[in-house]
Amino acid sequence: MAALGLLTLPGAGFAATPPASSTVWPQALPVPGGVGRLSLGPSAQRPVAHQGELPLLVVGDVIEWTAIVGIPLSSAPGEAAITVQLPGGAQRQIPYTIVPKRYSEQKLKVSPRTVDLSPEDLARYERERAHQETVMATFSQPLPASLRMRVPVPGRKSSSFGLRRVFNGQARNPHSGMDIAAGTGTPVVAPLPGRVIDSGDYFFNGGTVWLDHGGGLLSMYCHLSAMDAQPGEVLPTGARLGAVGATGRVTGPHLHWGVMLNRTMVDPALFLA
Repeated sequence: MAALGLLTLPGAGFAATPPASSTVWPQALPVPGGVGRLSLGPSAQRPVAHQGELPLLVVGDVIEWTAIVGIPLSSAPGEAAITVQLPGGAQRQIPYTIVPKRYSEQKLKVSPRTVDLSPEDLARYERERAHQETVMATFSQPLPASLRMRVPVPGRKSSSFGLRRVFNGQARNPHSGMDIAAGTGTPVVAPLPGRVIDSGDYFFNGGTVWLDHGGGLLSMYCHLSAMDAQPGEVLPTGARLGAVGATGRVTGPHLHWGVMLNRTMVDPALFLA
């Protein structure tokens, strides 16, 4: 993981990326698919910040507030900015720089049905996508007390975030989560306290559970063979939510684990100690 530095207010200067022993999570990595940490300075009240129209997670206290910004994988390297609402209604733009990152490529052979969709499968996918967009728009209170996550299932990381995939010779969107290889039936647990906001069987993702951790921080768990948590349940860290499987578009049993900030999938590894 490249050492690219924390993001700060203009005039404060770039701080060094936290060392491996840092107690700051998520780690700052301002690349496409990464996370920015922008200092908002002191304030008697929690500032309100947005990336475009999307609200941002703001953590800290009256001495120092920090905006945690998810950077889309589709972002072009270069200058970007967030907006902070000031007392009295004024707004302030806080710029930051997105640094280039090159991701590797993987070629896979899967069932032709999951690449060249039939009209019926395409219609199902479109319905599911519309539903998932409402799930991903969740922004709730209270905010998470900690952003340090535990690994949801033990196992070997079998596919990296950002990997550019080619299915049966056809290029598809980059991999937007972390794949962890484990046997079917291995328990999957919540990495942080969270409320179950969706569960179901989806065309590409198979058995899926979504958790809402507050403030636009969501996590998803795909290809499950069992879904043991229902919408509305509140799970503590370490509580079982399902079991590893091989449902949906897969080449073998594993967990696909995704982490979302401000409706943007980001690298889950940045939240791990």
